[in-house]
Amino acid sequence: MPAAAGTCWGAARRHAAPVAALSLALVLLALPLRPAWAEVRVALVIGNAGYTDVPVLENPLNDARDIAAAFESLEFDVHLGEDLTQDQMRAHFAEFLEAAHHADVTAVYFAGHGLQAGARNYLVPTDATLTDPATFMDGVIPLDEWLVALEDTPGLKLIFLDACRDNPLGADGDMDGLARVGSAADFLFAFATNPDDVAYDGLGRNSFFAEAILSRIHTPGQDISELMIGVRRDVLSATGGRQIPWENSSLTRQFRFLPGEESVSPETMLWQVASRAQDPVLMHLYLERFPQGAHIADVQNFLQIGDGDVGSSVIRRLPGTADIEAERLWSLAQRTRMRPLAARYLDLFPHGANADDARRMLEALPAAADDAPVRQCERLATHPRDATANTSGVEFTTLARNAQAAVAACQAAVDAFPGVPHLVALLARAKAAAGAQDAAIALYRQASAAGDLRAMVSLGLLHEVGDGVPRDIDAAIRLYEQAAEAGSPDAAINLAVALFEGRGVERNVARAIDLFDQASAAGSAIATFNLGVLEDRGIAQTGQSALDLFLRAAREGEPNGYHAAATLLDEGRGVPRDPARAAGFLLRAVAADDGRALNELTRPETDWTVPTIRALQEQLRAAGHYTGAIDGATGPSLDDPLRAWRNGGFLMSAQN
Repeated sequence: MPAAAGTCWGAARRHAAPVAALSLALVLLALPLRPAWAEVRVALVIGNAGYTDVPVLENPLNDARDIAAAFESLEFDVHLGEDLTQDQMRAHFAEFLEAAHHADVTAVYFAGHGLQAGARNYLVPTDATLTDPATFMDGVIPLDEWLVALEDTPGLKLIFLDACRDNPLGADGDMDGLARVGSAADFLFAFATNPDDVAYDGLGRNSFFAEAILSRIHTPGQDISELMIGVRRDVLSATGGRQIPWENSSLTRQFRFLPGEESVSPETMLWQVASRAQDPVLMHLYLERFPQGAHIADVQNFLQIGDGDVGSSVIRRLPGTADIEAERLWSLAQRTRMRPLAARYLDLFPHGANADDARRMLEALPAAADDAPVRQCERLATHPRDATANTSGVEFTTLARNAQAAVAACQAAVDAFPGVPHLVALLARAKAAAGAQDAAIALYRQASAAGDLRAMVSLGLLHEVGDGVPRDIDAAIRLYEQAAEAGSPDAAINLAVALFEGRGVERNVARAIDLFDQASAAGSAIATFNLGVLEDRGIAQTGQSALDLFLRAAREGEPNGYHAAATLLDEGRGVPRDPARAAGFLLRAVAADDGRALNELTRPETDWTVPTIRALQEQLRAAGHYTGAIDGATGPSLDDPLRAWRNGGFLMSAQN
């Protein structure tokens, strides 16, 4: 049974499929050590869970503590409050407000009960009562009172509200969730879910919203708008579309939680750190975390021919690289929230600069959580297009090899959380991989009827190809339409391709482009790449250049985008020729893809221009990897330098 897909159209290059690449110069591959910045940052973080007369919540204390720790690591002066009464919430806010008058950036994060009444939003202290609506309203905090007070502060205001859970007033309340918020200048509101909708408490330590923020907030060079796109994509994927974060921004300047240049992806960084250190422990972690990763063959080759004994591994250290390796290993732990990476950091750097933070992460992420059925189910059965910052997803063929373990984990997860349709959809995918087709289709239908978007898309694809169900293009299109309207990027892509090609539906290129744009706005890297292809071919007029679209697709996880961007810069197609940038993107491709870029550049004849290859040779020489002639010739002479770069070369370049 095939897995639901989407498409990635042909490359933008006249001679080769695109692969992947970089931004400006090879030095950008090196994640800078933690920068120092001058702006003053303050944050108010409140987690209310232990309510006396309102339903108790599971996650807010964990959410608040973990968000507070993340803010502290990003140089915020944090005012943390836990299980606060109304008087305590007001006192905490007053203290925080005084600090906010001297801050360049002000953040507020609230996890707990929130509700709307009369189109006003209220945050619920732990001592609020439910005796009657009038008494209840006397015991809550009107959100707009805090917002008016914050309008008089000078900095950017970032308001994160993980407070949209079920209305504790029940039928006496106006609506579930929180109402839409307008804002004065320099506010950003980030809701855990759409206005008037309900957010969920999470299936593990954190809420879906908090986990997504924690997994993306430490990405270097990421603007807050890009952060929220990633958060929205992660929450949508993790909940099967039942929860979609929403934000409203009136910021007048860009803001980055972690300033600095764009870095490589966590996957590429983990491979390069593991390769440079020759560390079997990190190699095995790569296999676990990125089962479809671009470096799987490299890792497997190392473990077969190298020292695969994890318990007796000896770490190779390059002179002068310990601080760089430690910083990157800790950055990986922060960005992936992988408990084993924090443990490995302490094993290798027990007195490192981040040792205390690593110990706190170990305490916050107990080892048992790694083996919980929900986590196992997500790790084994998630579709690659539903990948999040913490779950990369697996192709159907890989799932089939682990089908029985996936079925067992997902069945246990469904039994533990029977009201979560997305777990039913994951069980359906696992059953399909195990060959239980009829059971899988029944489960897909059950999850689809409950609103799970992945189940809708999977059923649509099955109807489209006639796999286990009658071939019915109309039924497939209806399912894609329903899922796309509910926010599924994959459904929008499948529907766009059908409309573009006139497959089972009247051809409509304009609507297809709109659907690609919708999926791209939701964070789909492959949709953004396809828009770049259409822009490059003159079919779409998106208001963005093909180059910008390819680069955004690459940042969002589509490595073909970097190769396509290098093509445009190499040929001067739609942009001025820029051999240095083209070469930089090619080096990013070599570091990030599955080896195709390296193989292309080590062939004697390619279509890359001589100036671009000269620039690539110069950049490799500057990194200490190339000593040959700067002659613009591809071929075997580039093999060793490019492999050195691919296998951890950024550690060396960071010292230059």
